[in-house]
Order: sequence, then C-alpha cells, then structure tokens
Amino acid sequence: MRSHYCGQLNETLVDQTVTVCGWVHRRRDHGGVIFLDMRDRDGIAQIVVDPDTADAFAHADRARSEYVLRITGRVRLRPEGTQNANMPTGMIEVLAKDVEVLNAAITPPFMLDEHGKVGEEVRLKYRYIDLRRPDMIEKLRLRSRISHNVRAYLEGQGFLDIETPVLTRATPEGARDYLVPSRTHAGSFFALPQSPQLFKQLLMVAGFDRYYQIAKCFRDEDLRADRQPEFTQIDIEASFVDENDIMGITETMIRQLFQEVLSAELPEFPRMTWQEAMDRFGSDKPDLRIPLELTDVDDLMQQVDFKVFSGPASADDGRVAALKVPGGAKLSRKEIDEYTKFVGIYGAKGLAWIKVNERAKGLEGLQSPIVKFMENIVEELLDRVGAEDGDIIFFGADKARIVNEAIGALRVKLGADLELYTQEWAPLWVVDFPMFEADDSGRLSPLHHPFTAPSCTPEELKADPAKALSRAYDMVLNGTELGGGSIRIHDQAMQSTVFDILGIGEEEAQEKFGFLLDALQYGAPPHGGLAFGLDRLVMLMVGAKTIREVIAFPKTQSAACLMTNAPGEVSPEQLKDLHIRLRQKVKAETVAE
Repeated sequence: MRSHYCGQLNETLVDQTVTVCGWVHRRRDHGGVIFLDMRDRDGIAQIVVDPDTADAFAHADRARSEYVLRITGRVRLRPEGTQNANMPTGMIEVLAKDVEVLNAAITPPFMLDEHGKVGEEVRLKYRYIDLRRPDMIEKLRLRSRISHNVRAYLEGQGFLDIETPVLTRATPEGARDYLVPSRTHAGSFFALPQSPQLFKQLLMVAGFDRYYQIAKCFRDEDLRADRQPEFTQIDIEASFVDENDIMGITETMIRQLFQEVLSAELPEFPRMTWQEAMDRFGSDKPDLRIPLELTDVDDLMQQVDFKVFSGPASADDGRVAALKVPGGAKLSRKEIDEYTKFVGIYGAKGLAWIKVNERAKGLEGLQSPIVKFMENIVEELLDRVGAEDGDIIFFGADKARIVNEAIGALRVKLGADLELYTQEWAPLWVVDFPMFEADDSGRLSPLHHPFTAPSCTPEELKADPAKALSRAYDMVLNGTELGGGSIRIHDQAMQSTVFDILGIGEEEAQEKFGFLLDALQYGAPPHGGLAFGLDRLVMLMVGAKTIREVIAFPKTQSAACLMTNAPGEVSPEQLKDLHIRLRQKVKAETVAE
C-alpha cells in the first residue's frame, strides 16, 4: 500500500511521486491550505494539501489526530525559511494528489506529545497508544537490534538456538512458581519456568555442547523497577568449559554489542571478588562510576566509649564502616536528615557524620554531634579515610548486612545527587561468591541455585560449608547486574552433597530433581553458562528508568495488566474442567458476626 515510510523521505526523492501510510500526528489549517504531519514507525513527514485538489482536500479536511491515512503526492523542497534542519525529513514536504482515509479515530486518551503529563496507569491501560510515540518505537527498535546482534554473535560462535519447555514441573529455584493446573491430570500442576536451568543442563548431558535461547521466564515475586513477573533472558550454556571460557565469550559479546548498537567502546572489565566488593562498596553489584568507597574502622571504634559504635565493632556479625564524601561538608542539616531517612529504609537506626571544616584546628575544626566520643582516635580515623577540608564522613554501625545495604545504597544515592560519575560505562566481573548464605536461624540456602559448583571437593564442602566459595560469576554494569552464571555441578556425588547440606533428603531430591540426578549418571560433561537479563540490558542501553519502558506490554508493580485486566476471573465451567473449586468469598459483615 506504500512506496516509502514517512521517515525515509528526503531530498533525493524531490519531484518523485510517493505513497505513504500512517497516522495524523498533527493537523494545521493555514489560510485554506491544510498541513498534515504524517507519522509511522520510521518518522514524521509533512504533507501539504491544496484546495485545488478538491477530493483530496475534502478527505484531509475531515482528518483529525490519529486518523489512519494513505497519501500519494509529489516530493518537493520546502520553501525557504520553513525548513527544519532538526528533523530528518525537515527539508522536504509532499504535495498531496490523493488522500484516502483508511480509518477514523476517536479522540485519544492523551496526546502523544503530552504523555509526560499523564500518569503511568493511563499509559499502560492504553499501551497501544503509548507505543505510537517515537521514543517508545525507538526503544523497541533498539531492543530488536540487540536481540539480532546477540543471535548473530552466538551462532557465529557455534551456539545452537534450542527451545525448552514452558510447561514444566515446580522446582525450588529461589522464587515462587506460577502454577498451571492440569485438566488431564486432576489435582496436578505444571509450573512456568523461572529459568531454563535444568533443561539447558540436560542439553549438555545430551551432547549439544553449545546452547542459547532468548527465553521467557516467570517468577511470582515482589516487583520493583527492574523486575517483572515475566521477563526475558539471553540464556547461554556450553560444555567442556571453565569460568574463563564463559566469561571470555560473553564479555566479547557485550563489547561487540555496545560497539555495533551504540558505537560505544566499553573499558576494561576488572575482576573483583564478592568479598572485596562488599568490603569496599557494600554491594555485590557496585557502580564503579562513583569514586566513593567504604572504609572499615572496626578496630578504631572498639576503642571508643560509645556503644553505638563499639558494640557493632566488637560483634562477630557487626561492622562499622565510614564513607568519605569529598566536598560533602557543604551539605545542609536538612539534606543530612533526608539521607538519614533514606538509610532507614534499609534498616539503619541512624546516620552519624563528621564535617571536616578545618582539619588543622583539630577537634575545633570538626563539626559533629559524635566527635566528642572519639577524641582518642579521631586523628587516626581522619588519616585512614583520607579526610581533607570540606569533606564529610558518614558512618554505618550495625550488623554487617544492614551496614552494607544502607551505606552501599547511600553511596549510590550520593553519587547520583552530587553528580559524581567519572565515566559513562563501568563494567566489571564479580567472582568467588559464597556457596551458601545463612538466615537468622543459621539455616543455609544457596546464594545462587543448588546446581552451582563449589570450588572445592565434596569432602571440603562437608567439612565447612559456610566458608565454601562457588564457581559463580556476575557481570555488572553501572551498578546493575546484567547477567549471572556459574560452572555447574556435573557429577551426582557433588550434587547429592549439596542437597544434603541444604537439608534436601534423598526422597525429596528424587521427587523434585530425580530426572536431573538420573541424567548426571549417564556421562554428564563439565559445563557452565550465564544468563543475561535482556530487559535490564536494553533498559541500560536506552537510558530508561525501568524495564517497563522497554517491554511492549508490561505488567504493573502489582503484576497486573491494566490493558487486558489480567489476571481475571474465569467461568465455573473452566474451573470444573480443571477440577478446581474456589472458596466462596466471605463478606466483611459475615466475618464481623
């Protein structure tokens, strides 16, 4: 129906007849001449309709915003003084000969140019309108390019694109499963996959050697800016590899992706152990663009007569960390109070601070409500953090987990608020993760998943599981985890040892993972892989604030679709087919009685 997209029109087509299709972006009537800005996925072109072409003029006259038109006309240069150098098609216009209204449109719930004044709920309810905006089209176009580049790279490296089941069985992988009742097996349920983890391992056992998939994954968990109930992974697995092989393949892929899509050269990918990341930045996904670091001061704070500091400093699970902010002494008391509220979100009971006004004056040159408690160590403290005039030092003192989360998050917030970023892109690898983490009761759970290989023997693992490290690795970019992976357990003895430590007995292991344990007995090769969050990757590359901006039809933070009103109720007949009966809803007044 068309010869060109609107955004393809330019000076090379002057005096040629073209046909374009699209939506009326804007309509203007100037002294009897109608100007239409026509929009399609490639851009906007200006259409001029003269009253001399009576039939075309009549159709254009009734056209309004978002009407769907097909227009044929001659391309000509815009008159001098009306050209728009900031617009790809701004040097030309189309003098219409034929105008056909393909479909009328009612007034949209919001004008595309005014979407910023509209709440996100309205945009999600009318997502098909929101997606017409040029910036949304560009985000999804870039997402498509990213997927294409990833496929091309991996297939060039010998990886095979293999699909894995979406209806599978429930297995514990760290989040709640989405369950699907079976009609043909009464009382039984499928589960939607949290990841293709077990199936990609089975593909390695089957001998496919190199697998990849851009896979849909599903997790019924609490949501936030970078989470959705259904999301997309770039899933990669390979046999006869070690950590360096997987990290080398995927790092090269990301480097080429940024170069080809954004023309950006990523800097060196440093490697940092999990422990170092937590010690220096309070996070296992540190944003290295921010030149702020946590400094341990436990030994100094054990010497002060101030239990808020000396208590955590002496406790086995405690930590006291200092965060020096160069030039931060300019922060007002109101701003400091706001940061105190902020760290409270992460469980911190307060936020101690010292302003270094004039260090040469000793205690008189410091401003702080706590400095009186640390006169005996203050000089050594200032030396350790490298404090200079005009700096502020913040302190976190509590259980190590709370200090890391609170002061780590404060570091990121200060970096953004004070615009401390030193570079555009800061990638790194985080390695040597703990194999397990303990809850408050001391019960161990896998830090990643129970199929991650430890970097020790089964005997060493049994002897001291709490100190065991895993062969896991995460790729981090600008404080966001782009992807994570590990070398997998490939022998049954090690897998059974891990299950024993996790309290998963032989019977439970066979019930939940029997097919994997059986497969490991039939010659499983050493293998490992990595999964990237495609949504997060696109979010970073387009500069979006949430992954909802780079997903065509996302859910809300309550896991609902406002456009389709999903989830929704189903008919009694459908429930009967699934052998399900719902409890009757109890009215509030009945409960009260």
